[in-house]
Amino acid sequence: METEQQTLDPPETSTPESPQPPKRGAPRTFRTDSLRSICSQVTRSGLARYISKLPLIDKFEAELKDLSDRDLRKHSLGLRHRAKSGESLAKLLPEAFALVRIAGARTMNMRHYEVQLIGGMIMFDGSIAEMETGEGKTLTATLPTYLYALPGKGVHVATVNDYLAARDAELMMPVYKMLGMSVGIIESQMSSDERRKAYQCDITYGTSKEFGFDFLRDRLLIRQTREQGLGVLGPLLAGKSQKNEEPVQREHFFALVDEADSVLIDDARTPLVISSIPGEAEKVAVACHQWAALAEREFEEDRHYEYEHDRKAVELNVSGRMLVRQIPKPKLLDTVGLVDLYDYVERAIKVKRDFHSGQHYVIRDGEVVIVDESTGRIAEGRKWSYGIHQAIEAKEGVEVTVATGQAARITVQDLFLRYRHLGGMTGTAASSKGEFKKIYRLNVIKCPTNRIPQRKLLPDRVFGNGEAKWTAIVDEIRDVHTKGRPVLVGTRTIEKSEHLSKLLEEAGIEHEVLNAHQVAVEAEIVSRAGQPGKVTVATNMAGRGTDIKLGEGVHALGGLHVICTELHDSARIDRQLVGRCGRQGDPGSTRQFMALDDDCLLVGLGPKRYKKMVEYGKNRQGELPSYANLFRKAQRKIERKHFGDRKVLLYHEKQRKKMHREMGQDPYLDSPD
Repeated sequence: METEQQTLDPPETSTPESPQPPKRGAPRTFRTDSLRSICSQVTRSGLARYISKLPLIDKFEAELKDLSDRDLRKHSLGLRHRAKSGESLAKLLPEAFALVRIAGARTMNMRHYEVQLIGGMIMFDGSIAEMETGEGKTLTATLPTYLYALPGKGVHVATVNDYLAARDAELMMPVYKMLGMSVGIIESQMSSDERRKAYQCDITYGTSKEFGFDFLRDRLLIRQTREQGLGVLGPLLAGKSQKNEEPVQREHFFALVDEADSVLIDDARTPLVISSIPGEAEKVAVACHQWAALAEREFEEDRHYEYEHDRKAVELNVSGRMLVRQIPKPKLLDTVGLVDLYDYVERAIKVKRDFHSGQHYVIRDGEVVIVDESTGRIAEGRKWSYGIHQAIEAKEGVEVTVATGQAARITVQDLFLRYRHLGGMTGTAASSKGEFKKIYRLNVIKCPTNRIPQRKLLPDRVFGNGEAKWTAIVDEIRDVHTKGRPVLVGTRTIEKSEHLSKLLEEAGIEHEVLNAHQVAVEAEIVSRAGQPGKVTVATNMAGRGTDIKLGEGVHALGGLHVICTELHDSARIDRQLVGRCGRQGDPGSTRQFMALDDDCLLVGLGPKRYKKMVEYGKNRQGELPSYANLFRKAQRKIERKHFGDRKVLLYHEKQRKKMHREMGQDPYLDSPD
């Protein structure tokens, strides 16, 4: 989430006949007529009803702004009483938003813009507010969060990682505290008592992963209590009145999802799973993975196995199965059936082909740690299922962890559909609005910007091969750098960020690298990225939840220049990176680079056509601008495939839940296998 420092200068008084532009850095306060004009440029439907409420919010703000801090808190407690007494939250909205606006101005010197009030109303209505990067989503989120917290049933604010959850909660805590609201934070290493205390707060910040795992753990605890034959009073009757024997969560009332596309779409292909205690077959499974990792080197594509590129599936043929029988095996594998050995080998081949260090994972302290491809950040606490994680561990020669069964599982879709009310915000949702509507019943409404964007989209540059592309990227960095402008370069993987770093070193260009290896100093690196002449090379982790402030003199030079080195699997991720420049009316520019041997074409077009492209581009000189559309088509094909994967997962989860309910079982706790 981004915050934008908004100082409390008086509103503009210029008339349309004699416009006076605001000074650089001063906030711009729109009148309703001016705002309606901007809104009509974005969309003519869905915003008029929000704009009509702005004068009422202004009226309440004028009436309440002279109250003392104590009286303001008392007024907030009065709103809480009215909400708990059954008064509709929609009726309380203008008054509640006015209170939050005043509290923001007093505690943080940040007064909500009118467009932020609109964003807050969109989220309150159970929709996703698409707000451009730099529009102050963190501050906007306080509006619906406070309003839904009034009934005292608890509000969950879901972010993409622990760092952002803690940062945003601490940043906005003064606003909530002035209005009498308590704030809790859920972090991965917290005890049950600490979690329970955080969930008892009016507002709780955390990640979707932590919210989901806490739900599953509570479900397991309730089942365990009931299986003891003690019912809901089990802990008390059994003499276990300690708090750590009780569920930590309350009901699922309202969830506000930050970076909604990342949480609700990108993370939705992998269910959240709590593993069960391993059985005695642990040693055998570990030995099988280690044997398969060594045996995999003997197998050749087409000769021993077939590879289905669309599904990324490996299947041994007759020759491959014969080879499995012939390869020597340790005695521990004598009890393992041939069919299971085939599976282990196929899995080992798959991870060798499709899972790469520096792109999909990194080795940290002797462990395989997943890298989230949509953010470039470490995915703490996550593991691939179906033995994939263990196969990668065997391939890398680190300790193979136990492949356990499932004690409980829930999908991201299931988790957020459990909330009575749901809203979200992101800078990139329009391209997925159909999926949001179909799966989550959420509309996507574009929120107007506070200032007209000044970002320049420069023409794409397409090259025949990666070598020519990287040379051109270094040349462009040098050209922009010599003018004193800051440059942010986005790469798709850790490996490519480090490759570009070496090229820049050879070219004598001073720079900093931001990827999953520098998480601890991420905020510090990003804070310097807008300084004059600064060059920052980053994976797309710099595209989410970070704010780049322009240094002195950078505005006059043209602002931040963003270079995108490769298309990602989703256009939304590319847009996030582009959105690092041209924020809040600042100048900026961006350019997309592509090459015919980029991964996007391999995944989107398939291996046969990709090979033709690579051969064609090997010795091509100069640029190939006519091929830019081919990359966009390939990207759309990948997006459709990923959407299909999520629909398949959702369908299977629905069928699984239906089957378990028919059998009188708990769909979240009973294994589908």
